[in-house]
Amino acid sequence: MPLKEQLASDLMDAIRSGDEPRKTALRMVTWAVKNAEVAAGKPLEDPDVLALIARQVKQGRESIEAFSKGGRQDLIDKESAEIRALQDYLPPALSREELVEEARKAIAEAGASGPGDKGKVMVLLVKRLAGRAEGRLINEVVTELLAGRPA
Repeated sequence: MPLKEQLASDLMDAIRSGDEPRKTALRMVTWAVKNAEVAAGKPLEDPDVLALIARQVKQGRESIEAFSKGGRQDLIDKESAEIRALQDYLPPALSREELVEEARKAIAEAGASGPGDKGKVMVLLVKRLAGRAEGRLINEVVTELLAGRPA
């Protein structure tokens, strides 16, 4: 079943069961998917939907940081519950060792030889690892490997 259909089905289940955090999280993702489809002018494929879910989780984590600075435990709890609901759809995150291995493969595939080729490698890795590693961490590992430092 395509991921969009799974999200719609799970949203209906959350509505029926009264699971408020899950319902809210799935509605936000469903709206984000529809907006992205309108902007793209075509239906989104599963990797694109996964990227949207990962973006929602990242925004949720950023919100939690802001709420913790403001001392709003109620909003932290709400946002945490919504993040947990969305993480069920994301593949497991890569360990640093797995990320280094993927980066080495991408460097070889792109024929990168130094820091000037970082863009070629990043394009390959960001697409390949969507939802499994944060862009900041991918960038850090690729920079270290291309500079000749052990990652």
